[in-house]
Amino acid sequence: MFLRIGKFMGTIVVGLSLLGLAGCQTTGGLGQGEEGAAVDEAGAMSGGADARGAAAGGRFSSAALDDPNSPLANRVFYFDFDSFMIKDEDRSTISAHGEFLAANPDAKVRLEGHADERGSREYNIALGERRANAVRQLLQLQGVAAGQIETVSYGEERPAGLGHDEQSWSLNRRVELIYTRR
Repeated sequence: MFLRIGKFMGTIVVGLSLLGLAGCQTTGGLGQGEEGAAVDEAGAMSGGADARGAAAGGRFSSAALDDPNSPLANRVFYFDFDSFMIKDEDRSTISAHGEFLAANPDAKVRLEGHADERGSREYNIALGERRANAVRQLLQLQGVAAGQIETVSYGEERPAGLGHDEQSWSLNRRVELIYTRR
């Protein structure tokens, strides 16, 4: 009986800790680095080109998802160390996904946020969540409904690169956009 209560209380403590960390910000506000654009909590973009990108006209069909020459083929977006700032080179691709999703309201995506192994587990979960939410906000600026987007953070738990060097770490600092329904 006491073992079950202790396990339950441990789960509660971990959950509350994660909620508390989700509200933390890194030093540097919206992210660090001179490249890219960040999306603040109000949804406004700072830096870079127009947030609407190529969203006018609905030029992508569902076949474009399978076309390796389509911008929709790129579904992984990388981040600088300790940053959730979307890079300039990824903005047009995210805009293309936003255009596709806005034109196809039945389509749904899951944004999986990741971090490298540096930092505590809790911090990396929160950082992965901030990265996924930055992509979410940019998609929503393109007209994508909130119900079409699910976000999840794996922190450092699902690395793409297994080494303990900058090359591997740079592969692990990412958001993967996965279509769950086309």
